[in-house]
Amino acid sequence: AILGPPEVNITSCPNCINVTIKLPSSHFRDKGKLLSLIDIYQGLDYEITLKSLDGEHKRSRQKTTEEVFSTVIEELYPSRNYCVSVEVTASINKHSVPSPWKCVTADAEAHRGYHEVAVAGAVCVSLIIAAVLKCVHAAGFILPKISLPQTLV
Repeated sequence: AILGPPEVNITSCPNCINVTIKLPSSHFRDKGKLLSLIDIYQGLDYEITLKSLDGEHKRSRQKTTEEVFSTVIEELYPSRNYCVSVEVTASINKHSVPSPWKCVTADAEAHRGYHEVAVAGAVCVSLIIAAVLKCVHAAGFILPKISLPQTLV
């Protein structure tokens, strides 16, 4: 039997990406119940291949005994695009199909969206100050330039 491909989802985090992996389903049944790959093999190995500007890097093989699990790939460059493919194998079955590539951009900082909020806030404050000054000027509190008599110039 060929294992795979697993279902893979990735989300970005600060200088990292979070990879969620769902093991492929099996076609084996026991007394009418569909068996999971964990039921059959007790545990599986998975290997993540990370692709970026620097090329492809296979990460060390890990073990899992869960149907759905997550792992975080850290120490990545912020604002850089990364793609991930996952391959699942068993100790007695090395025939597998890797998942399709999934891509995401690693976040630059923990406070995602903070920059946009700060800019929007600054624009609002500027508009409020401008409106207040306009009202104050219109009400005559800020004196218009008074033209001095010629004799004083």
